[in-house]
Amino acid sequence: MQKLTKDKGATIDACDEEILNELTLNAKISLRDLAKKVRVSFVTVMNRIKKMEGLGIIKKYVPLIDYRALGYDTHVIIEVRISKGKLLELERKLASFPSVYAVFDTTGDFDATLLGRFESTRSLDSFVKKIQTLDFVERTNTKLILNTIKEDVPRFRHHM
Repeated sequence: MQKLTKDKGATIDACDEEILNELTLNAKISLRDLAKKVRVSFVTVMNRIKKMEGLGIIKKYVPLIDYRALGYDTHVIIEVRISKGKLLELERKLASFPSVYAVFDTTGDFDATLLGRFESTRSLDSFVKKIQTLDFVERTNTKLILNTIKEDVPRFRHHM
């Protein structure tokens, strides 16, 4: 058994891992089809999913979107150095921008790392110039992602 939740007493087993792996491949799979794939009953799948949702292991079901097909061709990593004592305040502000889809506290030369998607380098340039004017932003470092080799969700290995 593998410990995995915010509540340290909760565990998941190989069956739960199989269910999670299948849901990461297709969150719209019917419970009946999912039960067949993991070789358990419909009721077992339904109960295990409800349990994992209740524990916060499954947070939500979202589509995987091809942003390039929608015209968001500019994909970037932006590192931000932030003045002491203002990290959380500024990270919340940065997270509020619609083009930013992830904000991380990081170690190293920069305090925060943002992931963002933009329609063009012009819109990226405008965004970077805007955040550089924010109070407490000391420096930014922008990395343009040229090609995505792998972009997937982590999967579990079965512990049998």
